[in-house]
Amino acid sequence: YFSLDTPPTLESILNEPEDEDEPFILEDTCLLNTENIDAHSCETSSLASSDSGDLETNATVHGSVLRRNVLKGISAQIVSAADKVDAGLPTAVTVSNVIAVGTSHGLALVFGKHNQALRLCLGTTATGAEYGAVSALSINHDCTRLLCGFAKGQITMWDLANGKLLRTITDAHPPGTAILHVKFTDHPALAVCNDSGGSVFELSFRRVMGMRTCESRCLFSGSKGEVCCVEPLHAGPELKDHPITHYSLLAMASLTKILLIGLKPSLKVWMTFPYGKTDPASVPLLAWQFVAVQKTINPVLAFCRGDTIHFLLVKKDESGIIHVIKQRQLLLNCDLISLSWINPRTLVLMDSTEKLRVVDRPSQEELETVDMAELQLVYNSSHFKSLATGGNVSQALALVGEKTCYQSVCSYAGQIMYLGTKSVHIMTLRNWRERVDYLLKQEKFMEALSLAWSLHEGTAKAVLGLFADPAKRKGVVADKMVEILLQYVDRSLKKCPEQGKIQVMEQHFQDMVPVMVDYCLLLQRTDLLFNQIYPRLVENSVARGVFLESLEPYILSERIGCLTAAVMRDLLSYFQENGMMDSVEGCLVHMDITNLDIQQVVQMCWDNQLYDAMIYVFNSGMNDYISPMEHVVMGNKLLVYISCCLAGRAYPLGDIPEDLVPQVKNQVFEFLIRLHSVEAAQEEEVYPYIRTLLHFDTREFLNVLALTFEDFKNDKQALEYQQRIVDILLKIMVDNSDFTPSQVGCLFTFLARQLAKPDNTLFVNRKLFDQVLEFLCSPDDDSRHTERQQVLLELLQVGGVVQFDEERLLELAEKAEFYQICEFMYDKKHLYNKIVDCYLKDPLRKEELFNYIHNILSMPGYSSEEKQLVWVKALQHIKDLVSINSAKTAELVAVHFADEVQSIITSLQVCSIVFFFCNSFREGLNPQTVLRLGPDLHELLVDLLCQFSPQQVTAFLKTSQDYRLEEAIQITEKHKLHEATAYLLEKKGNVQGAFEVLLQEEETGDEVQSLLRRVEEALHDIIALCQRSSHGLNQQQREVFSPDCFSLSSALKELTMKVLNSMSSFIAPPAIIQRILQDPVYGKGKLAELQGLILGMLETFNYEQTLLETTTNLLNSDLHWSLSHLRKAVSRGLHPRQYHCNICLQQYKRRQESEEEIIIFSCGHLYHCQCLQRKEVGVLSERQYSWSCYKCTSNQGSRPADRPSAESSRSRSTSLAQVKKLSIWSWYMMQMWTFVMHIRNKSSCLATLDAQQTQAWDHFRTLYRGPSRVRLTFKSFLSILTVLKC
Repeated sequence: YFSLDTPPTLESILNEPEDEDEPFILEDTCLLNTENIDAHSCETSSLASSDSGDLETNATVHGSVLRRNVLKGISAQIVSAADKVDAGLPTAVTVSNVIAVGTSHGLALVFGKHNQALRLCLGTTATGAEYGAVSALSINHDCTRLLCGFAKGQITMWDLANGKLLRTITDAHPPGTAILHVKFTDHPALAVCNDSGGSVFELSFRRVMGMRTCESRCLFSGSKGEVCCVEPLHAGPELKDHPITHYSLLAMASLTKILLIGLKPSLKVWMTFPYGKTDPASVPLLAWQFVAVQKTINPVLAFCRGDTIHFLLVKKDESGIIHVIKQRQLLLNCDLISLSWINPRTLVLMDSTEKLRVVDRPSQEELETVDMAELQLVYNSSHFKSLATGGNVSQALALVGEKTCYQSVCSYAGQIMYLGTKSVHIMTLRNWRERVDYLLKQEKFMEALSLAWSLHEGTAKAVLGLFADPAKRKGVVADKMVEILLQYVDRSLKKCPEQGKIQVMEQHFQDMVPVMVDYCLLLQRTDLLFNQIYPRLVENSVARGVFLESLEPYILSERIGCLTAAVMRDLLSYFQENGMMDSVEGCLVHMDITNLDIQQVVQMCWDNQLYDAMIYVFNSGMNDYISPMEHVVMGNKLLVYISCCLAGRAYPLGDIPEDLVPQVKNQVFEFLIRLHSVEAAQEEEVYPYIRTLLHFDTREFLNVLALTFEDFKNDKQALEYQQRIVDILLKIMVDNSDFTPSQVGCLFTFLARQLAKPDNTLFVNRKLFDQVLEFLCSPDDDSRHTERQQVLLELLQVGGVVQFDEERLLELAEKAEFYQICEFMYDKKHLYNKIVDCYLKDPLRKEELFNYIHNILSMPGYSSEEKQLVWVKALQHIKDLVSINSAKTAELVAVHFADEVQSIITSLQVCSIVFFFCNSFREGLNPQTVLRLGPDLHELLVDLLCQFSPQQVTAFLKTSQDYRLEEAIQITEKHKLHEATAYLLEKKGNVQGAFEVLLQEEETGDEVQSLLRRVEEALHDIIALCQRSSHGLNQQQREVFSPDCFSLSSALKELTMKVLNSMSSFIAPPAIIQRILQDPVYGKGKLAELQGLILGMLETFNYEQTLLETTTNLLNSDLHWSLSHLRKAVSRGLHPRQYHCNICLQQYKRRQESEEEIIIFSCGHLYHCQCLQRKEVGVLSERQYSWSCYKCTSNQGSRPADRPSAESSRSRSTSLAQVKKLSIWSWYMMQMWTFVMHIRNKSSCLATLDAQQTQAWDHFRTLYRGPSRVRLTFKSFLSILTVLKC
């Protein structure tokens, strides 16, 4: 037994929230076929975000959404009928107020919906043998008629009241095709049917003179594409007056597209929508549903083929035009075979693996998956293949039919029925209580609470049976959640392990207690938490401890602000017993303590030094803001506390009540200016509180006062406190040796800032500032010099300069060597040249002088007189600048003193200083600056380098070009720098002299054996000189340098080997060997001593010979490759784009007898040679024209003739290697080729070439594509035409 829920009313649909207020635009507007649609019949919305993604899994718990029932009575009778009366297996099902099941032997069994009793058995097995199996069923809207379609094409109509056969229709569609669908429309005398030929027919039922007739009209012919699914729009009784129902809309799904047509008042196609690319085996699916969008109810058509569901909103405007709007699509990762609406927001889908998927359409979230494999779903494959009529269907329709189950799934009034081979299953939505209780039965308390909370907040999906009013909904669900929580508490105590480690028990409750606390706070039911749940948990000591510990994070985050007295008492006791006093302090400052025992809490805080908590208790519990300063707070905490009190903020968090703020400020000021403390000793100094704070942190205390003074505007009493505090500060700190200069400076900096304010009301005696100045600038000792200067500088920068006599200030600053103070004052007076002296005198800032001079001389904002004074001052102290940093001095001179270089060098006098300056000047400047200085400076620098840095001389000579050779040679010879002298002689052209100088250095090295390394370096220099000079000498001159190289001792044989290997590249081997044999060292030795030298020479020769051969082969190969590709490019054939000249626009052949030359470019443009000559696009070079394409170069905006050479262009159209000159005979051949191509294309469409024709065609293509020009006789052309004839 089962019952159907009451269909939704119009009011309930309107009140149901809908997330799709804004439709989505089409992803691809070309998908809509407007060929059969009026211009205004299909529209899209303007929302840009139309992309739909895959279904995303949400963390929300949905529970079991579907309730699955097996109709046992009907299932048993279907099996019994198959066994006892040979009714056959079930093939189709439909449901209304009754349930009808068709069988494979042509019977239709009608059952009562409530009692599942068999009411009617329509048809006989005899007619079943004639008509075939029942392939489709449909009940009209008032449940009085039943249409049965059969596998052999017949249609019967039955009266459901008495089981009488009313009509047998055999000519409604072409014979030999099975009925796939037969469906009533909402019009009582109108139905549609769809056969296996893919055609759709309209059936009009009439009764004239007592005769029942049926007229058939073809709506869609299967020859245009088979339709395999039809779905008329059905409106329930509550929507019978909807304006769109008068059109009798019908959706049809073919194998390629969706069609939406209107049957009334006249047939009209409203929309076509192609699928796009889909799997040919996928099943097209359709389903209608009325949905409320923006408080207006309109039908939505869901359709899919494959894994993407599309939604079309259909609405009618005031003019009677139907508009179709594409909504957001739904992309799944499975192939669907069934699509049904179970309510306006929820879809139930079945994929090809027979799994049901419940999907919430607005959020596109999958709510549940149910496996239906045990159902053994009935498929309609045999009817789609039309096996009963011989299988005369298309392969595409037969392929789709493999997975079709249209007649096995039907929905009605929120229920979906599925037909199996031996049973009937029905799916309905569970109401919200069922869903929660279903989880509770499985003891999934956390999931049940999560689902209940989503129901409470209105975020749950597929909800049934819950109030629409938020207040009522929350009240009902909250009561259910309280019930669940109490069950959860009982279960947590019951399931607690009685034996085992204490950690296991603690973990058990740590998993459960926070869940209870969370949901009680979400429901705002702290009474439930503390009065019902906590008393139950107290029974278990472990649960009690876990509960109390779990309260801490909620208290700190201020989610719990007030505890009952019992819970608070237990909390403090538990934390104290377990040594968690930091947690106690953190909790106390976040709670309302008015219901606590203040005395007990204060004593506990005092015993455990919980000062923050004690302050909070005094402030919040007793409105006492002075006692914490007297008894509790010391150090930095006191500064923060005073700052909070004066700013109106509570300590450590929150704000002081507004009505108490003025009172608290006055109390704090009174506290600070007290002459003595409450329990003062006789030796106590006056103003102990201010004195203590100043000693602790002067700067921070003054900052607190400065922030407080910012809030004093028109409060007369507050201004009096301000003046009073300033007077006390001066009295305490001035003339008091207990305070450092930095502390005194902080005070006067604070005062200077206050006095500089435009609305200042403070009065400070100016003599005090003079006294401070004397104190800072005239100390008894030289200690804390930097600190004193920094304090005074800070005082001046905040406006304190107005309090001093400037002349006196400068005098004292110079005497105290406060050069930063002097700089500050000189800058104020624009005496920038005197600031240079300040930098020079200050040992800590000398390096900064260079940047300062550069900024003054180069940056705008300074007058020319000021810049000139600084320039002169810097020039006067140039020697000091060089001694500080010669490199930065050189950079400064190069930029600002370039014309004074000679005079600067003259003024430096000391050679070492001159060297450092000149060397830095050379290294730091760019080449252009050095060129302007003349040769004298460079020669001076060479001389200085020879004296102070001889190793840099040669490098300098190589990089510089502004010295005179003769003078430079004299300088290097004077200092006996042979390498530099040899370089200069070589540069002069005296190679022999350079060689002798280096050889002299080498011989000198031979005299002193300890300087062997120096000899080796000299030998390297000699070899390098020989190699550089050998290119300009003949063979005889090269040999001149070789003999003396062997006049070395036998200890230098390795060096000799290096010499020989280097000589072998420039001197013939016989000459080298002859020199070896003539040398006294080797001439008297044995052959073994010469073996190494000779073998080394031969190896060098073999290596160089191999290298030369390899390089030659690579060059030859590269040259061959380049020439080969160039030849191919030149000989490649070209094909023109048009058959006329692109200049004169005439045919290639203008006169029959003329032999005009035709030029074709690789870009496909063709011209007469004379036309190109008239346009001047050729360039004459070496008695030959180089042509360029006129059209391409014109498009580029310039004429080739204006360019230096056509060969310089790299463009495709002007490549000379791809230009062909064609005679008239070539033109004839081109025409023949075009004609042959035309015949070839035509032949490929009309006939297939045999082997002989294919061979001839390939031969012709080979001729055309060869490297030479195509030259065919007219006879051969005719033979080719004969071969290629159709």
